[in-house]
Amino acid sequence: MKTNWFATLLTAGSILFSAAAVQAAMPQAGDAAPAFTGQDQDGKAVNLADLTGKKIVLLYFYPKDFTGGCTKEACGFRDRVGDLQKDNVEVIGVSFDSADSHKQFIAKYNLNFTLLADTEGKIADLYGVKMDGRNMAKRVSFLIGLDGKIVHVTDAGNPDIHFNEMKDAIAGLKKN
Repeated sequence: MKTNWFATLLTAGSILFSAAAVQAAMPQAGDAAPAFTGQDQDGKAVNLADLTGKKIVLLYFYPKDFTGGCTKEACGFRDRVGDLQKDNVEVIGVSFDSADSHKQFIAKYNLNFTLLADTEGKIADLYGVKMDGRNMAKRVSFLIGLDGKIVHVTDAGNPDIHFNEMKDAIAGLKKN
């Protein structure tokens, strides 16, 4: 009886360890951006590989549509999109919310960029940004250069830090 109990415990431990190991470590500046395909608010596939070499990508993860900090961040990017587009930057937001929720969020706040519905957290797992024990992403932004490598990572709760750091990172790209 002890052997069966011990074997069951080992199996359960292996399963838990495997589940915990699914989320990758958060990539850092200089790393290749993890490739992904996600569904946007209109049900269309968005593939990072289609943008590589054509656009600089500001990929930002956020916890939830219609919440205070997330709305502030989305509206901040909305208000900056014109300048970002001049610098060849494509903004893509990602959360666990559904495409329908994203559609409503876009309509309510007149957002002018793509939101990906990562309902299963696959993209969040690739980028190591899933909150522990929750189906939500942390507020993390990645600036991905034309070469597909991460130029800058901002991992902060305050949306203003994301705006300022991304602006500086984009300015740095223009100098090179």
